[in-house]
Amino acid sequence: MDVVNAGVLGCGTISDAYLSAGDRFDAYEITACADLDTERAEQAADEYGVTAMAPEEMLADPDIEIVINLTPPSVHEATCTQALEAGNHVYVEKPLASTVAGARSILDVAEREGLLVGSAPDTFLGAGLQTCRQVIDDGLIGEPVGATAIWTSPGHEVWHPNPDLYYQEGGGPLFDMGPYYVTALVSLLGPATRVTGSVTRASDERTITSEPRDGETIDVEVPTHESGIVDFAGGATANLLTSFDVQGSTFPMPAFELYGTEGTLALPDPNHFEGPVRVQKRGEREFEEVELTHEYTAGRGAGVADLAAAVRTDWSHRTSGDLAAHVLDVLAGIRESSETGEHLSFDADLDRPEPLPGAWPAEY
Repeated sequence: MDVVNAGVLGCGTISDAYLSAGDRFDAYEITACADLDTERAEQAADEYGVTAMAPEEMLADPDIEIVINLTPPSVHEATCTQALEAGNHVYVEKPLASTVAGARSILDVAEREGLLVGSAPDTFLGAGLQTCRQVIDDGLIGEPVGATAIWTSPGHEVWHPNPDLYYQEGGGPLFDMGPYYVTALVSLLGPATRVTGSVTRASDERTITSEPRDGETIDVEVPTHESGIVDFAGGATANLLTSFDVQGSTFPMPAFELYGTEGTLALPDPNHFEGPVRVQKRGEREFEEVELTHEYTAGRGAGVADLAAAVRTDWSHRTSGDLAAHVLDVLAGIRESSETGEHLSFDADLDRPEPLPGAWPAEY
């Protein structure tokens, strides 16, 4: 298929992961980058051999078909809308938007313009979670019954040079790390139908301890310790805990398991593309590692390749905007449930993403 040209909008910390993936895939090529901070865009362009542009210039460039939107979550709705209305397909970092209404608005604009939206996380396309999908589909652990997903930390201010956005609208541990776990679970179990949750915030301010802003205080606008229960259409239920308020834990991080009628599946870190994948079957005392059934372990950019293939061919788009919007429904539902004290139910109008060929992306 013809290569799809892509441009990166937003040259912050995460942009390195995408720009460094430019030569990893045959489906697309990153040719440009843009940022409101001109100097930052020029530095990224020099490092990765692409063209630095102003944001409006890149959106209007007829040679660029996909905008990789790496702006802060609080402006995802506005920036995705601008890119779509300029005629670009969009692949956006997670979460799709900071609100459910914002996510739906993005998808409505895409439908109106006849364009595609893809969204991170794309880690479920990796060999680790695709192997887990094969384990479940082959019935090695029987029928799925439940799952546990735990991710905790002291907060991003201990390592990130500019942690502000993690404590602003669209941030918090659930919106930051929850997409990895919920996306993985939906890809394995199918859509969710009901959530309940309880969330809290330990303080209204955080003190940065990372360089170069060590000692600076930032405001906290979102919950920082968030737990939920997610029910899936197939009957399984999952416990989810994400936190920026845990100084240490005896749990291995992350703790991610799926329980079936005939065994337990120990899932790999959904923030990565590789394994290990381990299974303990009924009657056995130890977990055994499962050989990976898929090949891709290289890192970010897989979702852009997935979108590019869908742009050019009849490829089944797995990292779709519909999937990302459903995941956001779940995450926002946990917070809403905490506020209302009630379960939140929604229609499960979503199919599980199709499993990938084992050799992907070599085939595209």
